[in-house]
Amino acid sequence: MAFLIPPSAPLSSVPRVHKNILAPLRRLGIYTVRDLLFHIPMRYDDFSNQRQIHELTAGETATTQGIITRINVGRTAKKHMSLLEVNLEDPTGRVSLVWFQKPFLARTLKKGDQLRVSGKIAEWKGRPCFQNPSHERIPARLRSDDISHSIHTSGLIPIYPETEGITSRWIRFLLSSFLPASALLDDPLPEHIRTAHNFPSLADALSSVHFPKILYDAERARSRLIFEKLLLIQLRALKERSRLKQHKAPAIPTDISRMKSFASSLPFALTNAQRKAIWEILRDMAQPKPMNRLLEGDVGSGKTVVAAAAILAASAAGYQTALMAPTEILATQHYATIQKVLAPFDVSIAFLTGGKKEIPADATLFIGTHALIQDTIHFDNLGLVIIDEQHRFGVEQRAALLQRETKNIRGEMKPLNKIGIPHFLSMSATPIPRTIALTIYSDLDLSILDELPKGRTPVITKIIAPVERAQIYAFIREEIRRGRQAYVVCPKIEVGEEKLEMGQQTLLRAELKAVTHEYEKLKKEIFPDFAIGMLHGKMPSKKPKKTRADAPRSKEEIMQDFAQRKLDILVATSVIEVGVDVPNATIMLIEGAERFGLAQLHQFRGRVGRGSKQSYCFLFPSEDNGGSVRLRTLVESNNGFELAEKDLALRGPGDLFGTAQWGVPNPVLHALVSNHELVSSVRHDAIELIKQSPDLSAFPLLQHTLLQMEKTIHLE
Repeated sequence: MAFLIPPSAPLSSVPRVHKNILAPLRRLGIYTVRDLLFHIPMRYDDFSNQRQIHELTAGETATTQGIITRINVGRTAKKHMSLLEVNLEDPTGRVSLVWFQKPFLARTLKKGDQLRVSGKIAEWKGRPCFQNPSHERIPARLRSDDISHSIHTSGLIPIYPETEGITSRWIRFLLSSFLPASALLDDPLPEHIRTAHNFPSLADALSSVHFPKILYDAERARSRLIFEKLLLIQLRALKERSRLKQHKAPAIPTDISRMKSFASSLPFALTNAQRKAIWEILRDMAQPKPMNRLLEGDVGSGKTVVAAAAILAASAAGYQTALMAPTEILATQHYATIQKVLAPFDVSIAFLTGGKKEIPADATLFIGTHALIQDTIHFDNLGLVIIDEQHRFGVEQRAALLQRETKNIRGEMKPLNKIGIPHFLSMSATPIPRTIALTIYSDLDLSILDELPKGRTPVITKIIAPVERAQIYAFIREEIRRGRQAYVVCPKIEVGEEKLEMGQQTLLRAELKAVTHEYEKLKKEIFPDFAIGMLHGKMPSKKPKKTRADAPRSKEEIMQDFAQRKLDILVATSVIEVGVDVPNATIMLIEGAERFGLAQLHQFRGRVGRGSKQSYCFLFPSEDNGGSVRLRTLVESNNGFELAEKDLALRGPGDLFGTAQWGVPNPVLHALVSNHELVSSVRHDAIELIKQSPDLSAFPLLQHTLLQMEKTIHLE
């Protein structure tokens, strides 16, 4: 039965949505019924080829139906995988259905059930056979030829961006219940734009994109929804730029002699990319309008030093800087690095994180976590905000730092800051293909660090065959005896549909089991003489303020132990902290390497090679597929931007590391790369709309939708 509930309703409040799938839905950016309705399919499987069983031919994709006459559960002889074999019969013949690694289906299928199946037909024991087909039971109350209730096996079947914990099958099931809510949505696209592009109405587009009758309708609906999302992104960027122009910021002059002293005081030469980025930032800060810049750099490209130059410029001119990092360990790392490079210049630093609040009375630099903006610190003269791994910090958030009628660090009541809103610099260690970055962050100016400091020894990357495992273990043993440290990353868990439908907790338990097994094996059998730690997704992120004796250790504590050389080897899932600098770690061993995307493998590799010693990244594929294009590409390239572009070409935007934080659906990202005509059209229309009505008041539905979108962009 379909539900007609408000599109704004949180899915957590809807009885039919099981709590186990809420976390996976959130990872896809789906919190409300509206979010679900706007989850656009990546592609469609065409199951419109309806055949009787005797007409089925190996090699074709088809749909058939019949009655289950036999169910057998067993295992394959070679790999001992679970095997479910079902016989399906109609008046014309019999066909086998085979599912690998899905024994749970035997509990849901029964002899005598009417079943419809769709998929590619292979050959099994000399006869046509469906392998891992989509399936749907036909309720007894329906005629066998009634496909009106079929959402998995008839016609065009949408395939959605998925994540661990939820499948396209689940998403289709939810949408079949909630699609009527689309009738309650206002259409934000002005009529003249819909007419110019021959777009359907919003309600028709949502119906056609999720349950299309023909491919033309589906593609037209997808184009309309992607256009709408890109238009909102462009309008938000144009409005943000316009809004910033209306505000004043402190014009921070550049002390050229001090900048030269800073560059010469460093124990290394700045790269050309660093020099260019510093010049771009200082040029922006010298203007009486707020800087809004993204500093994007590959792992190890020296972003913190660039930030230090901006901090020094602000401090020299008498202005304060707030630098925020996503975790305490990263804040501590920034504190240590910046304190060292700015030591010759008497910049007073306040370090505010956890229980430590070292606040010099004359502090001009405040370093802490993102909670710094909620702290009780009153900034006397804040001129610059720097945020690590957070790409947007809007006018309202900047103003909030300045509008606190609280005591300052000396306990004195101070008036509100009158110098205007501060300049903003975001730092990101996730290389984003330029074509995507220029659209998603078009409200930000872009500085790119695409070269590594001279003298940095490239990490040696190798694909390791199974027969070489003992040799690599011996090499790691020797490296640790020389005082080095190593990471071991456990493979990404590949779970069957049963575990996916059971939810995220099941996945975390599976990951915990895998990492625990690897940890125990290494600790007891391979490296019994070394100190080994374990890091996984079920650990709390941070150490609680009050710790019980039996409380589980946090990710942050384990990472601190590793950074302080209390551990020789760290065994982890993919939760390894991005950006954590452990110069003594020289080995990254990645199990099941083929299960990760190129960009994520590059991020893992970036955890080593931070010091002067030669570092290594060893890729262990689960099977003998070491010649895969993706892994060989990683071996051949150390350039994160180049790898991000290749990852985009090889696997599509859905697998790019870090896309979740961009807040943009994968089909939209794909359009950014592949449909330049659509992107150009969106930009043209966005500019024209702003020209006609700068505040969009002439288009109230569009204005309201954009306002709702802006409310969801916040500091995590």
